[in-house]
Amino acid sequence: MMDPAVARIESTIEQAVRRGDFDDLPGAGRPLDLPASHDPDWWINQRLASGDIDREALLPVVVLLRKEYQRREQTLAALPHESAAREYAADFTERVHQDRRAHPFQSMLAPAWDPDDAAQRWREVRARGQREPAPEPTEPQPPAAPSPRRRWWRFGRRT
Repeated sequence: MMDPAVARIESTIEQAVRRGDFDDLPGAGRPLDLPASHDPDWWINQRLASGDIDREALLPVVVLLRKEYQRREQTLAALPHESAAREYAADFTERVHQDRRAHPFQSMLAPAWDPDDAAQRWREVRARGQREPAPEPTEPQPPAAPSPRRRWWRFGRRT
């Protein structure tokens, strides 16, 4: 007697074959391009070689963050106003801190980015490019509430 889960899967496959769902698949009827020696990762290597997969997506998050930090001048040049540069830097730093919390023992770290530094760099990039900055958004932004931080030497008193 066949396992009910296996029977359900086999039935689903048979129905798809009858409907013709597998008739026009790319490479149908052609042999697989298998390597001469045993390589358990042949399929991913084949996909990488064909360009189907973005190689950067396979990198660790910390490496992606460091690359993003190195390209910060180009990113700032594309931002329309100073507050967008500040928001971008705050978002980048939050992602850096999330990665540090997720991987506390990693030896490579991505740098945090101060929003004031991002605003200053944005002004410098704009001055070099002689672009006219876009007007700042006119929507009133609610003030951000300071997050209470506990210090271990204060035994739980908020600072």
